[in-house]
This record gives sequence, C-alpha cells and structure tokens, in this order.
Amino acid sequence: MKQIAIVTNFNIYDKANAAIAVAEELVLHGATVLLSSINKDRIFRMHKNRKEFVYLSLDELYRQADAIVVLGGDGTILDAARRAAPYNKPLLGVNMGRLGFMAELEVNQISELGKLFTGEYTLDKRAMLHITVKTESGGVRAESFALNDAVISNGSVARIVDLELSANGKPVTTYRADGVILSTPTGSTAYSMAAGGPIIDPHLGCFCVTPICPHSLAAKPLVFRDDTVLAIKNTCQREKMLYLTVDGKINFEIYRGDSVTVTTSRLQTSLIRFTDSGFYNVLKSKMNACE
Repeated sequence: MKQIAIVTNFNIYDKANAAIAVAEELVLHGATVLLSSINKDRIFRMHKNRKEFVYLSLDELYRQADAIVVLGGDGTILDAARRAAPYNKPLLGVNMGRLGFMAELEVNQISELGKLFTGEYTLDKRAMLHITVKTESGGVRAESFALNDAVISNGSVARIVDLELSANGKPVTTYRADGVILSTPTGSTAYSMAAGGPIIDPHLGCFCVTPICPHSLAAKPLVFRDDTVLAIKNTCQREKMLYLTVDGKINFEIYRGDSVTVTTSRLQTSLIRFTDSGFYNVLKSKMNACE
C-alpha cells in the first residue's frame, strides 16, 4: 500500500494530535498520506506544506486511496463505508468514539499501522443493503445503500405509523408501531438490538426487520434470507409523509402509498483486521465496556 487516506470526524479538534500521529506513522512507513481539502486549514493546518501530505476532494480521496484509515466512532465509519464501497476500498477504523464495534484499533495502538505495509492483515467483508423508495405507480423516488440499517418512522414526532411488509411479492405482516428497522447482520448490534432485535453473526447471509415499540404483543423481529426482496409500504392514513433514515444520516421522504424496497446490495464494505478476535469476543468486550 502506497497511498493511505485519513478520514476524520470533523468534530475531533480535541483529538487532532491523534490524527497527526496517525499521519506521521504512515509517513514513517513510506506512505503518501491523502487528506481531505477540508482539513488543510483545520486539523493539519500546521503541516499543510508537508510534501508527503496530498490534499484532495473527498470523492477524489476515496478514488485514489489504496486504503482509508478512519478516525472516529461507528458513525464516522458508516459514513466512510458508503463513500468507499463504490470504489471497493478497504477501511481501517481507529476508535475515537465510545463503543467502536467496527473499529480495529484504539488510539493507543497506532504503532500497529505498520502491518498495512507488511501484509499482516485480512479483509472482513460485510454485506450492505440496497434501498429504493418507489411511488405507488412504481416510479423510483430515491435510492441509497446502507452498511448498518434503514429506519422508517414518523421523524421527530413520536406517533404510531401503519406499514405493510411483503417478501418476494407476498404479504408477510402489518405493523402498527413507532416505525421499523431493516438491518444487516452488521447493524444488528446497533438500533435493532436496542429495539429488541436479535444479535446476528455479521457473516450470516440474512437481514432483519425489527418493529419499534409495536402496538401488538404478536409483532416480533423477523429474519430473512439475503436473496429476499423486501417491500414495506406506507399505509398510514393519519400522516401524509413518513421518513426513511439510512445509517443514521441520510433522510428520504416516504409519502402515503410509497414503498421502500430492500435487497442485498452488490456493494460490500471491506474492514481491515489485524487480529482474528472473533465476533462474540468483540461483542462481549464492547458490551462490558458500556456497563
């Protein structure tokens, strides 16, 4: 690897020294460090004339990098995953958040970055969702993809919504709930878990539908094979419009009669791993950390 990008949470001014330390460690191993132009006069303003640092637009940064080192929490990694997946570029997470389920390193493990240059790593492939919002007449209103989840809800107002779920064109169930979460196995330890959904091994070929505070004792999370075509229709009569939130960041409007179609995406996220800690060991460690 010759060109390594560093992507940061733009609100980590208090951790700017760590970002600079990562850059210096990469340069020590002969890498050219690709940085967002946004950070030229921010985190790296005292180092902006270093010949080893190249400043690019975000799109160009992801296109040119051999790998991307992501400094931040899981939210920052999710944002980087959506940008990196179309270019098939691997991510290495350095945790600066709280849990950091997807991060491989903590800030005090920066010296481990040398393994990028000796080949002492594996790629952990994670499935993503392809999400399409369709009008009642079948027109495409919006498209996106997600590493964690897609959430249909009433937005900021806590009010029950009505939704119909179908799989491969056949009706499955209806929901009266605050909303539903459609998650990948990777996303099963996020919002879905908090809403009572199952924890799923990230390498299983499936995805999960979890109702949020359903108004029924019979409404339970459902797990589907990853070759299923799911559709959730907005049948709510009280509200003209609902909202679809993708990976906690991107929002789309869903009007009455619209459907959200979810399939497994052709895109994947590749996470760089230096050790094979095992999913359940990581899960236990992270869950104990927040007790």
